[in-house]
Amino acid sequence: MTETMILDPADPNLVFGATGLLQTFNAAGVLGPADVHAATAIARLAGEADDRVRLALALTVRAVRAGSVCIDLAEVHTTSFDTSEVRIDLAGLPWPEPAAWLEAVRASPMVADGHDHEGGRPLRLAHGLLYLERYWLQEEEVRTEWLSREERNPPELDRDRLTGALDRLFTGEGLPAGEPDQQRRAAAVAALRWVSVIAGGPGTGKTTTVARVLALLLDQPGLDHRPGRGLRIALAAPTGKAAARLEEAVREAADQLPAADRDRLGELSASTLHRLLGWLPGSRGRFRYHRGNHLPYDVIVVDETSMVSLTLMARLLEAVRPDARLVFVGDPDQLSSVEAGAVLADIATAPGPDDTALDRGLAALGLDSEPAPPHGVVRLSHTWRYGGAIETLARAIRDSDADAAIDVLRSGAEDVIFVESDLDRADPAGLEPLRERVLTAGRTSHDAAAAGDVEGALRGLDQHRLLCAHRQGPYGVARWGAEAEHWLIEAYGSWAVPAAPGSPVSGRDRTAEWYPGRPLLITANDYELGLYNGDTGVVVATEHGPRAAFARGAEPTVVSPVRLDAVQTVHAMTVHRAQGSQFGCVSFIVPPPDSPLLTRELLYTAVTRATDRVQVFGTVDAIRRAVLHPANRASGLRPRLRPASSGS
Repeated sequence: MTETMILDPADPNLVFGATGLLQTFNAAGVLGPADVHAATAIARLAGEADDRVRLALALTVRAVRAGSVCIDLAEVHTTSFDTSEVRIDLAGLPWPEPAAWLEAVRASPMVADGHDHEGGRPLRLAHGLLYLERYWLQEEEVRTEWLSREERNPPELDRDRLTGALDRLFTGEGLPAGEPDQQRRAAAVAALRWVSVIAGGPGTGKTTTVARVLALLLDQPGLDHRPGRGLRIALAAPTGKAAARLEEAVREAADQLPAADRDRLGELSASTLHRLLGWLPGSRGRFRYHRGNHLPYDVIVVDETSMVSLTLMARLLEAVRPDARLVFVGDPDQLSSVEAGAVLADIATAPGPDDTALDRGLAALGLDSEPAPPHGVVRLSHTWRYGGAIETLARAIRDSDADAAIDVLRSGAEDVIFVESDLDRADPAGLEPLRERVLTAGRTSHDAAAAGDVEGALRGLDQHRLLCAHRQGPYGVARWGAEAEHWLIEAYGSWAVPAAPGSPVSGRDRTAEWYPGRPLLITANDYELGLYNGDTGVVVATEHGPRAAFARGAEPTVVSPVRLDAVQTVHAMTVHRAQGSQFGCVSFIVPPPDSPLLTRELLYTAVTRATDRVQVFGTVDAIRRAVLHPANRASGLRPRLRPASSGS
């Protein structure tokens, strides 16, 4: 190694029993204890003594922990290891020579090669990429299931009736002159294919399109050939919060449909993907529904697909009947699953073969102005929810145009505020816009809550949300939540003072803890109450005492605070928790340029949570680094998502 490192013997990230390359890369901060221990144990069981192969295994374990599915041994030495634990320049490490490394890995008894169906080996080397066997099998499952649905004969449809329904449901009203109706096109593709994707950013009408797709299908005669049975529809999302939002949004969109279509659609409910698949406790990731016991639905709509991991996507695809439609909905540019994989982004950007059947189908519907989209992915681009500088900023971030993004931030636009400030200081400058929004929203929510106005208190809660990338530290939720609470106490006094966490609660203390206007965050799913991890609410004064109110469809959910098991005060939250939500104004605390969490997807997700105003606090260097730094989760799905005949 070319640099001398002073290591702390008490450092919990160091494995002092490690040897060879594992020790070197662990000391450099590239490998964590879990990576070293896993590689050591597996190699010992397999009788693998080659230090280079052990290093490859450890790096593959580390990649999965970081969200990637595999590693490329020829490129891994140039990969940016986004972790604050890395202590030296990667170029100074003794990386094995790539060609010899690859041959050593290929010859290892731990590694299955290519499409060898022999099981029982922990690693798989395929297409130049090294996988843990489990993740290669899952990626192969997703690839083959997706392509098999694409290669099936298209669904049978009454084209005249479909044309009439498209004309009835998609009028193009509100679109700028000459702009194509991408919602209509997305709906047609969803009707003409067994599997499709409705992609787009917030406010582009994805859920509106979903409701109309379902209306199109329900309008078709004879889709379900079993007498007396209607089309069976399932709505699902990866989290309970996202499922609840999907259900509410589809109902709201259905209310705008013509009466006959609305009546056919009826009342639809949504569930988490785990509930849909029938999660079995103690089953190690298996479900009630699988390849041998298919889900009973004819149409399955999955929202917030960007948050669906590779593992969960594989389990879903194998559980869906081949003759059932799958409609995936989401924003490929948002943050991906916290687990390994970025399936939606892979599918949305994968090259695809010419789809002549879809081309003919779209032509028959008068939608042949552009070629059929690869893999049934239609991107909605017209934003109905916000515009102006917010939309321009979001587009610049999505397009990796750092100069354009910084120009928007510095433009002085009313709906985009940028405060260049060193937030690491004890008393950062320029925080008045943030303090003003915190106080205004807090006052509005408190006054409505104190008056017993549930809906007004919830509206006040969503006026503003303070978002952070980190949980702890100078840029984290803990610090900035405490800062917001301090401003509220300073301005408004005792009503903003919570009781000490975990303290015994007497009658008087309970009033202090459950003060009107206290913002709440649910931290675990509660199916009995219909509340989910990530839901936000507010304490409201009622004639029966304090109650916790949460927005839920037409009528808020109002419960006694004593029924809440997993809840905390939320003056700030992470961007990940905010995914799928919208707020009038968003204030984003940008982490420093060297933050391992600072990516283009993080910045884009934070900015697009706002409907009226975005306030960004940080440095230009951090903004530039984020815009130019995509998450880059390694995967083999994107280049391989093509028929076997074209060389998979």
